[in-house]
Amino acid sequence: MKDSKGGIKMSNYDYANDSMLEMYLFESTTLLDQLDDILLQSEKEENLSSDSVNEIFRIMHTIKGSSAMMEFDTISHVSHKLEDLFYVIRENGVDESYFQELFDLVLGVSDFLKEEVEKIRQGQKPSVENEGLISDIAALLERMNGNAPESTGQGAPESAEQGASADAATADEKPTGNTYHLHVTFNADCQMENIRAYMLVNKLESVGTILATIPEELNANKDASSIISQSGFYCSLSTDLSQEEIAAMTKGTLSVYTVEFLNALPAGSAKPAASAASASDASESDRQKSSASETNNSDAGDAAKNKGKQQNLINVDLNKLDKLMDLVGEIVITESMVSGSADLVGLELDNFNRAARQLRKLTDELQDIVMSIRMVPISSTFQKMRRIVRDMGKKLDKEVDLVLMGETTEVDKTIIDGIADPLMHLVRNAMDHAIENKAERAAAKKDPVGRIILSAQNVGGDIIISVSDDGKGLDAEMIMEKAKAKGLLTKPENEYTEKEIFNLLTVPGFSTKDSVTEYSGRGVGMDVVKKNIEKIGGTVTIESVKGAGTSIFFKIPLTLAIIASMEIRVGKNIYAIPISNIRESFKATPKQLLSDPDGNEMIMIRGVCYPIIRLHKIFHIQEALTDICDGILLLVDSGERLACVLADDLLGKHQVVVKPLPIYLNRFAAKGVGIAGCTILGDGSISLILDAQGILNQY
Repeated sequence: MKDSKGGIKMSNYDYANDSMLEMYLFESTTLLDQLDDILLQSEKEENLSSDSVNEIFRIMHTIKGSSAMMEFDTISHVSHKLEDLFYVIRENGVDESYFQELFDLVLGVSDFLKEEVEKIRQGQKPSVENEGLISDIAALLERMNGNAPESTGQGAPESAEQGASADAATADEKPTGNTYHLHVTFNADCQMENIRAYMLVNKLESVGTILATIPEELNANKDASSIISQSGFYCSLSTDLSQEEIAAMTKGTLSVYTVEFLNALPAGSAKPAASAASASDASESDRQKSSASETNNSDAGDAAKNKGKQQNLINVDLNKLDKLMDLVGEIVITESMVSGSADLVGLELDNFNRAARQLRKLTDELQDIVMSIRMVPISSTFQKMRRIVRDMGKKLDKEVDLVLMGETTEVDKTIIDGIADPLMHLVRNAMDHAIENKAERAAAKKDPVGRIILSAQNVGGDIIISVSDDGKGLDAEMIMEKAKAKGLLTKPENEYTEKEIFNLLTVPGFSTKDSVTEYSGRGVGMDVVKKNIEKIGGTVTIESVKGAGTSIFFKIPLTLAIIASMEIRVGKNIYAIPISNIRESFKATPKQLLSDPDGNEMIMIRGVCYPIIRLHKIFHIQEALTDICDGILLLVDSGERLACVLADDLLGKHQVVVKPLPIYLNRFAAKGVGIAGCTILGDGSISLILDAQGILNQY
């Protein structure tokens, strides 16, 4: 829409959190992520295939149409201009000399559109216009084609209807030889069928002219959705494409279930004249009612494979999943309270015990399902780092390969949200601080192409995520000098270990950069990383070898989960150790006990020596057993080391709800002494959950 001054009018759309807006935000974000992936892959291959061009054209066409319908005119306008550019590329091709400029331009458009979508998500008004991007698109189109095509431009459509009219005008210029009458049905549970039909119309308008639709005015008719749900969507299209091509394009549209070709639209069409005229022009194949054919088109192929299947994916508010997880946790605790009630001690209750076992089985299945619902692959977060590496590499004149490992590792949605910013900071730091420029790498006899590795894996029930590089590494002496100059030292210099020196990087205000740049130097990056990881109950570890590279590890425990654990007693205190960390438990004999040259207690098990860790010493418990042979030993595996932990007694296996420790306990280094979280026992008391790796790292 244009205001009285000729500018783009702001949308009057209500920014309330309704389902239509949620769907728009979700689909737009997904499409823009797909756009980035296509561009980065094409840039890496130094080629822009016809499939990629068609896919980019489809993405921009969809965003343009849905944005126009939602009255986000700025997004629709910019998307329309880029769509025009790729229409020319699709028809005429593009010279390789324009590839790099084209990639940079489209990625810039993608960034702008993401910013606008994020503004809408936050309830802010979109920007009025971005004349710079539109001018850049027009200029590139001029150079590529000599003269810009007429479709490039007379501003954004004033509304969704005018946007459709503009597309129809463009389609009128195309040769039209066939007229088809389509009957389309959508998946039963897709909802908002009028939006689906509107997007299909937008897609078909790119290859022909829409003559009539039933119902009409898809975006204004409040009954359109129910009409389409009950009777399907009817559409007459004039185009030069074949029936098979139209079928493939229609089936490749999101949520389309079936498509049929009719002789004419049913009685009641708002434009019967168009139907009558089309009947005389229809080819013989159009007169036969048929189902859509499978084609080599990848989208259509996938749709054909799913023919007959209903859509079985839905979007769920994460807050609802959190509440569901809390509720399941309470069920587990209550089940434990009932089964372990003191009132049942000494009673012979066979029927009750059978029912309790069945309840435990069903509870276990329920918690497994609820936990799996929240798990998503980490690949989407990792993939976003490719863009950062690409953009910074160009600006800093550094050639860097990003290697992704363990992309399929599934983690809790809360963890995904919590690690996105820390990963971005670390990748930026690696590009700016760690990876040397080409001259420095050549002088150090290194590969001129640097390497950054993102890795994720499950270790002993924890998620370990690492960011490694083959750069210049950390200089401990330089870090110590910087920290001393900034007054960040809390004890004498000679008392700092190398690990503690590296940890100074996470102190607020610390930076190794002498000057502030676009990417670093303000001393907030690593501080933000540490705080964000601690918010989700994790820890940060830094390892480095000067001249060889740096690795930063996130260890993220299950901050809110239900796990199988072994309850142990040490003195009067009860602790829980995750079953996944326990190899075996046994009683020791005096013949198995021995000491190493430093006097540390060891035990020999099947020819292998393991250290013995006394929990009562770690937690300063006075009334615990001190004779190893009187207690019980648990062989514990932290993923990196093995050791035997001494406890007074085993109380049995239980399902426990893991609760994170309060953030204020971080100043007491509770995690450093081997405490991962806490849980509520069946009798209402609180038990600490032990962190095997934290305990073993102390020895």
